[in-house]
Amino acid sequence: MKKNIHPIYKKILATCSCGNIIEIRSTIEHNLSLDVCSSCHPFYTGTQRVINTGGRIDRFNKRFKIPKEK
Repeated sequence: MKKNIHPIYKKILATCSCGNIIEIRSTIEHNLSLDVCSSCHPFYTGTQRVINTGGRIDRFNKRFKIPKEK
């Protein structure tokens, strides 16, 4: 293998907007700033909500006469 052709792989800090700091390894030379992480993302925290689209599915089924599943 050739020497001195691979990037340097070192530890950096990834800081989330919620204040969580994660130590990761990367070839990037500077620390990262994240918008969301697993500590504050709704999918991981269990606070994710389903938004009601105002009956759009029913309107679609009514328009194309698709019977409801039982």
